[in-house]
Amino acid sequence: MNPKVAFFEFTSCEGCQLTVLDTLQRHPELLEVIEIVQFREAMTERSDDYRIAFIEGSCTRPSDEAKIREIRKQAQIVIAVGACAHLGGINAIRNRMPLDDVREYVYGEKKDWFETYPARPLSAVIKVDAVIPGCPIDRDEFVMAVTHLLQGRMPAIPDYPLCIECKLTENVCMFLRGQTCLGPITRAGCDAICPSCGQGCEGCRGLIPSPNLGAIKEALRERGMTEEQIDARLSLFLTYQTMQMEGVTPA
Repeated sequence: MNPKVAFFEFTSCEGCQLTVLDTLQRHPELLEVIEIVQFREAMTERSDDYRIAFIEGSCTRPSDEAKIREIRKQAQIVIAVGACAHLGGINAIRNRMPLDDVREYVYGEKKDWFETYPARPLSAVIKVDAVIPGCPIDRDEFVMAVTHLLQGRMPAIPDYPLCIECKLTENVCMFLRGQTCLGPITRAGCDAICPSCGQGCEGCRGLIPSPNLGAIKEALRERGMTEEQIDARLSLFLTYQTMQMEGVTPA
């Protein structure tokens, strides 16, 4: 019997699920070895009988937690899909700002109509068995994750910096090109797609273990970036992780 798989989304753009759909079109053989029982982006049928849950999006409301815990209770394996589920993602940018100010900026005088609280990754709410990083996720990494799960293994992700993959693809370092990049502190696994296209890494795959944030900040200062610009660069995807490292509680 093929393993039953379900997909869920919380606060996100749902781009990772669209990447999954694209991947399934390119690899239809995956549909012969798994049984998808719930996937709002792709089907109307729905079953709560599943063994593997892929969850996209961050937890941004107190009421999200009950649903996330319900999924955890049902699934034998929970996989966080994409930067929002893995890191809190772009949603966590607001965590450094007073929440009431953010609510007023977004909703104006109707700010009390909408439930919200500081954004957090799934791992802040439930035990997560594995992650597929990125914004959006990498197609090949999703295929690899499914393959590993079918083999009875947990998907593994690199623990080394993006710079290694950038070297392997023979890219000229972004700093040598006069640009900036977060590759030295960012987890590899995307084949350095942004530097290969001429753009510095933004850190969407999260920090490597024991990143040297002081050194990367100094390197960015040497390239002319202001403290405000550096904070903005590190905040795009890394707010939740850097606040945790600093021991800062969301405002």
